[in-house]
Amino acid sequence: MVTSICKKGTQAINYFAHKKDGKINKMKAIKLIYLADRYHLRKYGRTIIGDKYWAMKLGPVGSDVLNIANISSRNLDKESLKYVHTYLAHIDGDERAQNVVAKKAVDIDVFSQTDIEAFETVFKEFGDCDQFELAEITHTYPEWAKHKKEILVDGKKSVRMQYEDFFSNPRTVQSSIFEMPDDHLKLNKDVYTENSEVENILA
Repeated sequence: MVTSICKKGTQAINYFAHKKDGKINKMKAIKLIYLADRYHLRKYGRTIIGDKYWAMKLGPVGSDVLNIANISSRNLDKESLKYVHTYLAHIDGDERAQNVVAKKAVDIDVFSQTDIEAFETVFKEFGDCDQFELAEITHTYPEWAKHKKEILVDGKKSVRMQYEDFFSNPRTVQSSIFEMPDDHLKLNKDVYTENSEVENILA
């Protein structure tokens, strides 16, 4: 069975690839998806993808989206790999290629209207940045910055990030799209926390 995370992660990469003439750098796609998740979580109290985020040297990385972008049987089960292959490919089939190519139109039905709003907002704001510029931008947000010493000084390859930290504001504003009233952020943080607790009980 192909999970919702796999479908949404695949279609999110596909969406941004179509925005860039049918192909996109893998790292850039991963960063744009993180930024869309950050925007949507702060504004609506839930993420789009539902991924697990890790702080790494070049910024936040969603582990499932990374596996999808790599399009490799080493990290995807047979059904998931088949689904990803339906929509995405590497140039010349080379898994080491840094660009992902869109093979098919985006299945927009996997997303809500607010999901699409988040993608459009983030692309308008950051779509012209390359992957390294995006990495620098993501370093300014508290959810990554709190792990800066562990990554850059202590030498840890990755540290698990917590969605609760996505509601914190950076010391300096990098983009106005994430600016929201404190009471709005508190409400959505409470919504996220409550839904997470329910999911843990039902798991």
